[in-house]
Amino acid sequence: MGSSGAPELTHELSNNPRAGGRATILGIGTAVPVHVYEQKSFPDYYFEITNSNHLVDLKAKFANICKCMRNYHSARRQRRRSGTCTSSDEWLRANPSVTAYMSTSLNVRQQVAEEGIPRLGAEAVCNAIGNWGKPASSITHIVFATTSTGCLPSADVTLIKLLGLPLSTKRVMLYQSGCFGGTTALRVAKDIAESNRDARVLVVTSEVMSLIIRGPSESHVGNLVAQAVFGDAAGAAVVGCCCHPSSTGERPVFELVRASQDVIPGTDDAMVVKVQQEGVVITLHRDLPLHVSNAIGGVVESAFRGVGTTVTSYDEAFWLLHAGGRAVVDGVEERLGLGEGKLAVTREYGNTRSTTIFLAMEEMRRRSEERGMATAGEGLEWGMLMAFGPGLTVETMLLRAMPRN
Repeated sequence: MGSSGAPELTHELSNNPRAGGRATILGIGTAVPVHVYEQKSFPDYYFEITNSNHLVDLKAKFANICKCMRNYHSARRQRRRSGTCTSSDEWLRANPSVTAYMSTSLNVRQQVAEEGIPRLGAEAVCNAIGNWGKPASSITHIVFATTSTGCLPSADVTLIKLLGLPLSTKRVMLYQSGCFGGTTALRVAKDIAESNRDARVLVVTSEVMSLIIRGPSESHVGNLVAQAVFGDAAGAAVVGCCCHPSSTGERPVFELVRASQDVIPGTDDAMVVKVQQEGVVITLHRDLPLHVSNAIGGVVESAFRGVGTTVTSYDEAFWLLHAGGRAVVDGVEERLGLGEGKLAVTREYGNTRSTTIFLAMEEMRRRSEERGMATAGEGLEWGMLMAFGPGLTVETMLLRAMPRN
């Protein structure tokens, strides 16, 4: 056993036959909205826009929640709303049904989400394709995940039109997967890439707040937490098997080695998300962080087991963890015995649902490049990407960071 309780992992890498080798991430991009609300000033704005300043004690509680979030995340952590007209101040003031705690408002919320989700996603895609360095016309498949809408025609149809991709582009749409949807999308992309030679799979996540934002309620603390925790962002990655990068001019960043998904028994009520006439209503159980931390050790050990690595301690790996909230992240850090700074990129932006992992991945790559490290994984070879959401579901992806040169 390593110093952090991690099992020594010395087995040889499996060499299963694949269409073109093992899938890798070839480009990463993210996008955040133009409308920004800082955590420091958000309580005053939130209670003003929802006509709730008379709830003095509740406002003080909300301010404390936002303060905890502000102290927990870096100075760059801000609340963000979607970029077109979504959740702008003008839109919120023009639609008081949205800022009420409970009001029939699904139609107006949905209309904004249908517009904002593909547009924000397209911005992230353009950044990912620019990072990849190849033309968009080389994309063969799209896997799109969002928890912010459920309309048909789906957001991926709008996306290919915005990007000018062929209407014959093969698509997979993942609606309502929850916060682990981005990792699920990567798992699906891995399967597609490894089963189709020369496939280049575009993974996209896009989340906006139009279905979640609502006024405060003294009887629904989970809703209050949701207003403080969740923000908007989009992420994208290009996935493909690249056995000979020198001949294609591509630069593999992370190899997608092994994917797994686990449901934690007895946690059906830990996080419940319902689409109702009033929009999306979220209920969070106070034991949610405990459920995750209790299960995480076994999940991680299983994810590493049987795959040859040089890792003997969890501190010898890099970590891309979904920012599910302060108590969740702290619990995982403590349970795995991770050293100071191992989850720094997780704490950078906070919870943007399925997009969170892409923000963390992009941040880790940026920091690693700026510091001249050998790999995008903080100079390390092996790492773990983890996300969790309703179910409670834990989705993991064992990563291998490729040498930058």
